[in-house]
Amino acid sequence: MMLSPWFNLSSLVLSNGSAPFDKAHGKDLWSYSAENLGHSEIFNEAMANDTRLCVPRIIERCAEAFDGVNTVVDVGGGNGIAMGVLVKACPWIKAINFDFPHVVSVAKTYDGVEHVGGDMFSSIPKADAVFLKWILHAWGDKESIKILRKCREAIPKENGRVIIVDAVIDEFGNNEDRFKDVKLMIDMVMMAQTTTGKERTLKEWDYVIKEAGFSRYTVKSIHAMQSVIMVFP
Repeated sequence: MMLSPWFNLSSLVLSNGSAPFDKAHGKDLWSYSAENLGHSEIFNEAMANDTRLCVPRIIERCAEAFDGVNTVVDVGGGNGIAMGVLVKACPWIKAINFDFPHVVSVAKTYDGVEHVGGDMFSSIPKADAVFLKWILHAWGDKESIKILRKCREAIPKENGRVIIVDAVIDEFGNNEDRFKDVKLMIDMVMMAQTTTGKERTLKEWDYVIKEAGFSRYTVKSIHAMQSVIMVFP
């Protein structure tokens, strides 16, 4: 199921055809997952395996992201492992794992984590901080701006923040970036498996963040493929 979209890349590139996943399966990845819960479970477990490695690194190398934060909502949090790891390391935080109803209905229970079902394009639960790990790279600029605007509505204007964990592509081809080939590979995965997703350069991140109405942001490397982009109202 995940391999067949790759055989449709040529029609997308040569004739601006349909998105490869859509052409292979007649619907986008998210609709397919909602109708095929077995695949949804495999997909979320794969994301969980990455999260088990990534979140402790974020906490260690970017602890300031959670300074003064009492509530965090993980948008597109899958089975809730990210918030489970976060609350274990920062027990004062009350966490919300927010995803599609069919995803959170089978999520495991974690101390200090509430599972909430919904649609991030409609509304996001209120919190001091919104956590977005490998979410925006699955969407084009138009959709990402809409998601970020919903995030801005969910956080306080005074000290709220959005914590984006995603790749930042070096547009100048920096040979010192030891993850550049992995980032290219993930960019290709987004082309094959999503309808509008892509990895972004810093200039492209700047565009979607500013268009969503945020005033400033910082970018910090965590010595991994992803960086932490902290966005402020």
